[in-house]
Amino acid sequence: MNAGPVTLVPVIANSAPAALPPADTQKSKRRLLSLCVASLGIVYGDIGTSPLYALRECFYGEHAVPPSPANVLGVLSLILWSLVLVISIKYLILILRADNRGEGGILALATLVSDVARRGKYLLLLGLFGAALLYADGMITPAISVLSAIEGLHVATPLFDPYVVPLAIVILIGLFLFQSRGTTGVGKVFGPITILWFLTISLLGLHQIVRAPAVLAAINPLHGFEFFINNGSRGFVVLGAVFLVVTGGEALYADIGHFGTAPIRLTWFAVVLPALTLNYFGQGALLLVQPESAVNPFFRMTPSWALYPLVILATAAAVIASQAIISGAFSLTMQAIQLGYSPRLKVNYTSARVIGQIYVPLVNWVLMLSCIGLVIGFRTSSHLAAAYGVAITTTMLITTILFYVVARRRWHWPAAVALPLDAFFITIDLAFFSANMLKVAHGGWFPLLASACILFLMLTWRKGRRVLGGHLRDICLPLDDFLPDLKRQSIRRVPGTAIYMSGNRSGTPLALLHNLKHNKVLHEQVVLLTVRTEEIPYLANLKDRVALEKLGEGFWRAQIHFGFMEKPDVPAALESVKQTELPFDVMRTTYFIGRETILATRKLGLSTWRGSLFAWMTRNAGDVTSYFCLPPNGVVELGARVEV
Repeated sequence: MNAGPVTLVPVIANSAPAALPPADTQKSKRRLLSLCVASLGIVYGDIGTSPLYALRECFYGEHAVPPSPANVLGVLSLILWSLVLVISIKYLILILRADNRGEGGILALATLVSDVARRGKYLLLLGLFGAALLYADGMITPAISVLSAIEGLHVATPLFDPYVVPLAIVILIGLFLFQSRGTTGVGKVFGPITILWFLTISLLGLHQIVRAPAVLAAINPLHGFEFFINNGSRGFVVLGAVFLVVTGGEALYADIGHFGTAPIRLTWFAVVLPALTLNYFGQGALLLVQPESAVNPFFRMTPSWALYPLVILATAAAVIASQAIISGAFSLTMQAIQLGYSPRLKVNYTSARVIGQIYVPLVNWVLMLSCIGLVIGFRTSSHLAAAYGVAITTTMLITTILFYVVARRRWHWPAAVALPLDAFFITIDLAFFSANMLKVAHGGWFPLLASACILFLMLTWRKGRRVLGGHLRDICLPLDDFLPDLKRQSIRRVPGTAIYMSGNRSGTPLALLHNLKHNKVLHEQVVLLTVRTEEIPYLANLKDRVALEKLGEGFWRAQIHFGFMEKPDVPAALESVKQTELPFDVMRTTYFIGRETILATRKLGLSTWRGSLFAWMTRNAGDVTSYFCLPPNGVVELGARVEV
């Protein structure tokens, strides 16, 4: 039984919070401070570890430029203004406004625009591709972050070089094994560690800037323009490495549901942006004095006595950055399942207080094996950097396009304002996108291939469910025909309540017909239940959770609504109405579920091999009982063979 097609119901949006009374002002400030500290670890872990490898890739490697003073100032100017324009203005000021009932991320944005645009289904498809790209990013981020941190040991002595890959694999395995325990406990230390990290990189950068203050001239954006004039096409290639400084931008948007916009914005402008600027400028100052440090400018800034502690701290920061992207992949999977673009997978809720903290075992192990494979295949963070950025720059471009639709259709911005603003940021995105496309032959093919496969699986599942649903509607007996016929027959009724779950609200569930055919009985009270997932994260008005309709002859029609970020707990939802409109005894209630066995044919629009893939996905989907939180000893499954 699937969650059913996505529909919309009227939902009352949360109203703006009232002004806090003076007595609560201090408490509000403490909560804001707590959220700011927590957001440092969860939101800014990815972008905060970019100094480990971003500037190095501009001046070291196959496509790097020489670390001349003009090139150093030019690259630093590009880095600074990328942080200002892309992160500070585009994401922090503009994109964070486009929340879907408090939730962010490209999939939430795609569902937000799909119902207001003329070409909503195409925009939703674009959003799905962006979501698939984020899965690819979830494979690369842990690998490159951990590798680049451990590679700092090379600065101390080359003797550690043979152990970099094995150490990275061990750390990654430990990271993914930890996921099943949840992030509630460890989340308390994420913020303090990240604060120490940002303080450390700030001091390292400031120390070098004092030695070579001429590096501050890079604040002038003209140095960035001169860089392209002096280096031509080679400078354009380096733009792909510059993009690495903003790869954590999508995390800012995806995590607004956990922290809200105020802590994310405050933390960026007060801590993260100053720390990143100081460190990048510090690395540039070092290159002005010692151009040979381009092999690893971040760790070359470090005094010899602090090198090993910094490697440990950098590794911890890399693990935190990886944790953030892994948690994001879990949340994205939950959204895809609820919206009908993924089979039901086993989802463990690791916190009784925070619904967003979940663990998806299958996604976890696939990400782990992918990360290990990437580490073994690419072996160094420099090689892996060629694959990094392709996925995120594509996602950022899609986000900018969808933002324009929101601005025009939902906020009703005039075209004279929305079009030039969006065109400006699309130009920046296209520049980064084009530069990163040059990496495709050098490793950038991996995220494109991985995301294409994921998107194909999502679309196959969606189309397969539609084909299956249409076929079931065709063979299903209309409920309006079944109930009058039921009155004319003498069928034995047994005590208790039977709840038949079905995605077809107007048809008679096949499980009910099979039960009636084979057992010749019906329960005294029969509930025909349909679950609907809305295109909003959470229901604001819980009174709209359950809709009931009395049909007569002891039959009820029920529809339960959940947001796409909510746990679909069916018994809990029914519990809220059993004492008022639908009385029943939980101990005398049986849930009946239809389980279809799919036979792949060419009858209904799916090719044979694609139908076989859909059948395989259906067989391996998680069970309905655990997904809808049904009592295991109160469920009866009745099967049917269906051709697609």
